[in-house]
Amino acid sequence: MSLLITRRTALIGGAAALALTSFASSPSQAAAKIQRLVSPGGIEAWFVQDATVPLIAMEYAFGGGAAQDPAAKPGVGNMVASLLDEGSGDLDSKTFHERLDRRAIELSFSSSRDTFRGSLRMLKENKDEAFDLLRMALSAPRFESTDIERIRNQVLSSLRRESTNPSSLAGRKFLEVAYGDHPYGRPANGTLESVPTITVADLRDYVARVVARDTLRISVVGDVDADALGKLLDKTFGGLPAKGNLAPVADVVAARPPQRAFIPLDVPQTTVTFGGPGILRHDPDFMAGYVVNHILGGGGLSSRLYREVREKRGLAYSVYESLMWMQHSALFIGNTGTRADRAGETVDAVEQEIRRIAEEGPTQKELDDAKSYLKGSQMLALDTSSKLAQGLLQYQLDKLPIDYIEKRNALVDAVTLEDAKRASRRLWGQGLLTVIVGRAPQAAAQPAAAPPKAN
Repeated sequence: MSLLITRRTALIGGAAALALTSFASSPSQAAAKIQRLVSPGGIEAWFVQDATVPLIAMEYAFGGGAAQDPAAKPGVGNMVASLLDEGSGDLDSKTFHERLDRRAIELSFSSSRDTFRGSLRMLKENKDEAFDLLRMALSAPRFESTDIERIRNQVLSSLRRESTNPSSLAGRKFLEVAYGDHPYGRPANGTLESVPTITVADLRDYVARVVARDTLRISVVGDVDADALGKLLDKTFGGLPAKGNLAPVADVVAARPPQRAFIPLDVPQTTVTFGGPGILRHDPDFMAGYVVNHILGGGGLSSRLYREVREKRGLAYSVYESLMWMQHSALFIGNTGTRADRAGETVDAVEQEIRRIAEEGPTQKELDDAKSYLKGSQMLALDTSSKLAQGLLQYQLDKLPIDYIEKRNALVDAVTLEDAKRASRRLWGQGLLTVIVGRAPQAAAQPAAAPPKAN
């Protein structure tokens, strides 16, 4: 099969050109040309060729992620992500990392809710070795027992720290309340009970089911031509199984608000996590929800929640709220922290502001200001080749068109005040799922217990 490329010119940033660098932030004056590249072996990637600096950034993802962890063993995907670069083929962990370090190659993996993904960054002159090391990591991981136990101990140490971290506890409990026994309700990095039970067979089974070409999505930005990149993609990914074996994941709507959960923890500051059902990425109301969410809690110092909770009442140092969308569900979710004796007042203030925007919607000025900000900030979020590669990968995972960057500002502009009000009612009209982590109300007036003295 010959190399096939279709080109779309992305007019990023209006009159300004998109900055394209990998690790530095010096801008390129060339507009990004986003290409759909199909390698001789049939592997597809979204590709931006940029010779501003001799660097290449690649982002890639396989369908699956933490949702493919066995129900009784959450954390398998997270363990795999931590172990794939711990030796491969005839290279043990030390030798594998020495080869990465010698050429300043950055290779990493992670397991999100719906995808198993990775990043590869290198100098142009080291591209052959970098892609070959990635090929080895994906196709021939060693999973040596000493490496497994070392990584397992690291994960368990992190989980123990999280067990006394109010924000971590609140986040876990919120997903449990929202999704129950659905895969989205399980902790992606596992539990203190599940991680010790994960075996090498579990790791190899996960790789066999998830790491396959049929769900592979790739984006590449940097100093490489299309012909060379096509050959590299075939060598790197061509030997993987053609099809994975993913367990089906059901669509799910988060639990209906209002609900409230409390986790007692003897700490001076109480953490509050709040949210509820969101809007799926392909819902017609998504962009309206995205814009009005910026007004409520995503606008930093200008958001309604920030002004009401911090500036007017002095209840918290920060408060934010954002949309979260996955393949099978969507949420809005927010977080704040406050003094233990003012937790109830803080929750009331958040609920009051949520209720107000649900009933009234935003003002026309708020809508206009939000649109102006969102049109500019998106381009700034893609101002290096690494960020652009990440953005292009997410667009593919969200099943957006290759020319989405060209269309996005028009979609933002098209949101009317009525659209924003309708989205506000949908998102916030039911109230909140709220998780509070801290000291019980009756103990809030007392000082926190001193830590035990070491013997």
